[in-house]
Amino acid sequence: MTIAKRLGLATIVLIALGVTSAYYVTMMALQTRSGPVTSFVFIVLGLLAVATVLVMFVFWHGIGRAMNRISGQLHHMTRTRQLGLVMTDGAQELQHVVRPLNELLTMLNGEMDRLRADRRELEIQSRIASAEKHHVEAIIYSISDAVIVTNRFDELLLANEAAEKLLGFDTSAALRKNIDGVISDGTLVRLIRETCSHGRSSHRRVVEHSMDRKGQPRTYNITLSCVVAPNGEVSGVVAVLRDITREKEIAQMKTDFVSNVSHELKTPLSSIKAYIEMLVDGEAEDEQTRQEFYDIISSETDRLNRLIQNILNISRIESGVVTAHREPISISGVVKQVLDVAAPQASAKDIKIAQQLSPVYYQIEADHDMIYQAVLNLVSNAIKYTPPGGTVTVKTAVDEVRRMAVCEVADTGAGIPANDIPHVFDKFYRVSANKKVAKGTGLGLALVKQVIESVHDGNVSVVSEQGKGSRFSFELPVLN
Repeated sequence: MTIAKRLGLATIVLIALGVTSAYYVTMMALQTRSGPVTSFVFIVLGLLAVATVLVMFVFWHGIGRAMNRISGQLHHMTRTRQLGLVMTDGAQELQHVVRPLNELLTMLNGEMDRLRADRRELEIQSRIASAEKHHVEAIIYSISDAVIVTNRFDELLLANEAAEKLLGFDTSAALRKNIDGVISDGTLVRLIRETCSHGRSSHRRVVEHSMDRKGQPRTYNITLSCVVAPNGEVSGVVAVLRDITREKEIAQMKTDFVSNVSHELKTPLSSIKAYIEMLVDGEAEDEQTRQEFYDIISSETDRLNRLIQNILNISRIESGVVTAHREPISISGVVKQVLDVAAPQASAKDIKIAQQLSPVYYQIEADHDMIYQAVLNLVSNAIKYTPPGGTVTVKTAVDEVRRMAVCEVADTGAGIPANDIPHVFDKFYRVSANKKVAKGTGLGLALVKQVIESVHDGNVSVVSEQGKGSRFSFELPVLN
């Protein structure tokens, strides 16, 4: 029951009590008096009853109107969610109700303002945190190394595309799942768990680990770092997997290079030193013996010089600092120059040199000295590995369809075993079966490959069969 209804009921009860009282007094008066006095009393009592009814009606109407206004204001506040003071238009009878109500509304209004301010602050912080999260994710996704982020329960929180490809999972389907069911590599799972359970905020662990990828063993540096919560507790782990397979291969190549260079330099130096010591000790008693020693020292010095020059040339080409002086040259003209220089070497071994050269008007754009060195290395190798009485054939031709100049150097020498063919252009590589046939450093063919392919964008190939000789060839674009 509303307050207005209760006030209306109270008013009716008061009127009824007033009328009853008046009636009782009137009856008492009538028992003692009569005449005109009785009529006067009736009139007075009637007026009194009417006045009482009017006063109570006005009072009830005012209270009801005030209550309706208060109720309307409260409904309006409910709809708009805007708290304000309750106005009663002077209904003083309700002030003892309205005053504490307004105090309560004022307090609630202040509390709501504070909550709104807190909410705005939280929204701003949430936007900042969201922007930072997207920024961090963008950085992680752009990293070429594989990155994995887990929480304190070893559940996957974040992984970039490199991690998906390396470990073979779909991030969208693997989020919030335990890494046991996501990552198949047991060692990586163990490392992440150990880092999370025993890690410290300043702790970073780097582990080298080998993994099989598409049937090929790859080596990775795994860097594991702890994610620290504001309270200082470890809340997760970030694992970064960097492929260092190529770096290890290069490091091994450098080690092998230094070892091979040391060995190749040591051999001619030892010979030079030995013959110089014999000359100093007077072991060469006649002029002929001394001349033989001088020839050996000169030969070993030339060998040492060639070795150093080849190493320097290959290093310059590989590092990109070599400058090629390109100009139009005839490949046949260069081959003729090489054959003139190599003729004494072939004649000394009774080796026939057959030449089939294309017309000189076919030209290529290349560095004359580099092409000369490449052809000389091929012809010298052919003579060295061909037994006396054999033949070295040198051809130049032009493929009109592909517009390529081709140079071939074929011999009737020892040939190359099939399993050695893929490695003959590697630095310091020598065919084991042919080491006794001729001396060498294993740099001549490596230099040919660098000059033709790296500097002049050509192509080098070899066809060989053990015991039946070899055919080395290269091709370069013909000038239009």
